[in-house]
Amino acid sequence: AALVAEVKARTGKLHILVNNAGVSWGAPLESFPYSAWAKVFGVNVTAVFHLTRELLPLLDAAASDADPARVINLGSVMGTQPLADDAYSYTASKAAVHHLTRTLALEFAGRRITVNAFAPGPFQSRMTAFATSTDEQARHVGSHVPIGRIGAPDDIAGATLYLCSRAGSYVTGAILPIDGGQSVQHGLTLFKE
Repeated sequence: AALVAEVKARTGKLHILVNNAGVSWGAPLESFPYSAWAKVFGVNVTAVFHLTRELLPLLDAAASDADPARVINLGSVMGTQPLADDAYSYTASKAAVHHLTRTLALEFAGRRITVNAFAPGPFQSRMTAFATSTDEQARHVGSHVPIGRIGAPDDIAGATLYLCSRAGSYVTGAILPIDGGQSVQHGLTLFKE
């Protein structure tokens, strides 16, 4: 509520909304806590829905035929295929983000608001620090990616520029893999041997 109030206090229009918050939890199936499942879904799915809904009037105010407002949701390659990393709630939540993205894209198309999602593979971040914080770890994880490396900030930035520019104004409902080919490789794991 505080974020929505702050945005509304600063502007009457919102051209671009990027829903980039996310958390994960890994534990064996037999001991996976209900509270962890609920927390992951709360941040990764429920918050995306409610923030987008609350900011919809500002997105509507910015939208036009020539320049639609944009919503970009952060999904994951782990939401597109099963990976054996004990991240049950994370993978299910990111699949839900992808489906929510498509549902909102259909709902908002007539309002001239595009809704798309990224499905990133491994990038260095706080969430993946356990596996990518050193150069050696990043190289190891990258060796499991078809392109041979983990993602770099420019990889996400370029995709964002595309979707938010005139070039992406006719794209909606897309789940864009930014994963070095990970989404076309099946049955593997990113973070375990």
